[in-house]
Amino acid sequence: MIRRFLINNTQILKRDCNSFSKIKNFDPKNESTLNEQKDIIKKINLVGIQKEELQDKVVNLGYPKYLSDLIWTFMYNKGILDINSFERVSKDKRESLLSKYEINIGEVTNHQLSVDGTRKLLISFDGAEVESVFIPEGKRGTLCVSSQVGCTFACTFCHTGTQKFIRNLTASEIVSQVITAKKVLNDFADSSIKRTLTNIVFMGQGEPFYNYRNVLKAIKIITDPNGLAIGKGKITVSTSGVVPLIERLSNDFPGIGLAISLHSANDKTRSEIVPANKQWPISELVKACINFSKHCRERITIEYVMLQDVNDSAEDAHDLVKLSKSFPSLVNLIPFNPWPGSQYKCSTKERITEFSKFLEKNGIKVTIRQPRGRDILAACGQLNTESIKQINKPIQPLENLD
Repeated sequence: MIRRFLINNTQILKRDCNSFSKIKNFDPKNESTLNEQKDIIKKINLVGIQKEELQDKVVNLGYPKYLSDLIWTFMYNKGILDINSFERVSKDKRESLLSKYEINIGEVTNHQLSVDGTRKLLISFDGAEVESVFIPEGKRGTLCVSSQVGCTFACTFCHTGTQKFIRNLTASEIVSQVITAKKVLNDFADSSIKRTLTNIVFMGQGEPFYNYRNVLKAIKIITDPNGLAIGKGKITVSTSGVVPLIERLSNDFPGIGLAISLHSANDKTRSEIVPANKQWPISELVKACINFSKHCRERITIEYVMLQDVNDSAEDAHDLVKLSKSFPSLVNLIPFNPWPGSQYKCSTKERITEFSKFLEKNGIKVTIRQPRGRDILAACGQLNTESIKQINKPIQPLENLD
């Protein structure tokens, strides 16, 4: 019986291998010990569950729906992550919840603070590590969230691109990054005090559109007015150019921000530095952005990393002007942030300034991003984690993505 149980639960046991360490002197022949292990494995994380699903689970326990609203508020509005600390929930209800569920937001294994106030959090989810970065800017505080462990696209100028793709993050793991940051920033302490974390950008590790369903589930929780309550207009999803899902995002979440990781308006150059361009060339990307803009009042942000002698010529500027006029846009010029082993150099300050002025003269709204967190490798394109060593999974075709 034990052998059959272990075989049938191989995948679950791999994911929860650390659970064995919680049991002293584990003995597979000991029935009581095995039952204890079963209980640990069966527990479901409440973080990341959709509101309707949480209601169903509460009802299945024999309790009224309003209990799910309380649980939702405790976790996401008040930041209470201990089921035993749920106020106005009777002891028997708490014990019933604890028998089946847990609240797990991972573990911060490293927390670095830059000289400019930027914070980089290394968060471990069952051994798989990702980085989140909080950037304070006056009254605005932006959290850069990761969507994958590693990345499906190996953009040549990006440090994350050198890290092989391991797996997609779950909706729970994405939402947990937000909860963790709010905990670190003491943002749950008093709802009457103005928030420190005001904006979220999906610009961390990974391609968000190659984990679309989990990103969408996470956004639903993040934007819920009775929970984390961060408005759609305060959230931006960045993509390397996964064309089929750009318009879909505008339908699923009209009003949400979109950023295009462009970096060249020339197909030849862009295909060399952004592999996604080989599948979805610039002409298709522009059409998708035009359609997206019909559903969004805000400008689409065009992200453009300035690489010396790669994409910073006068011709490159002309090409970018032409592309940017195709739809309402804002060009964000990003000085290249160096990382160990990189083959690129940042364009000179003079070249970046000239490039910016040319865009402005031609009617393009443009900003130059000031590097933040360089001293702790937290700046744009610098994120990289040494995570679980697994066999690299092949990149899934788009139609089979989660």
